[in-house]
Amino acid sequence: MNKSTLTTTALTILRVIAGFLFAAHGWQKFNEFTLAGTQAAFTQMGVPGASVIAPIVATLELVGGIALIVGLLTRVFAALLTINMLGALFLVHAPAGVFVTNGGYELVLLFAGAALALALAGAGRISADNALFGRPGSKLRVLA
Repeated sequence: MNKSTLTTTALTILRVIAGFLFAAHGWQKFNEFTLAGTQAAFTQMGVPGASVIAPIVATLELVGGIALIVGLLTRVFAALLTINMLGALFLVHAPAGVFVTNGGYELVLLFAGAALALALAGAGRISADNALFGRPGSKLRVLA
């Protein structure tokens, strides 16, 4: 395999797995925890504006995760998901240390790193972004 093929494969794997996990967390906030439960949990964790932020976060994680899976507006959603995870890290998880078993930040840091990598690298060749915006000379090529 050449470097281009390996890069395409790596970006696709990262995008699909990160997207699936983000979408699963968003789905969980809507269906298992419910929005009211998520708002209450965010309030208890000290998240400012929890009643407004909780539905935004749940929607971003669900819709953004699906967008990552198909590679649609990947850089945009990945950047927003990076900000989301950094917010979770600094507002909630940092005081608990590294390990998730203690409420720590290891998972949100990993999510932030994956999202940031996708925001910087883009979706790769096997993506809706490439199909829609990847033509040479396209004014929106930066999205590909």
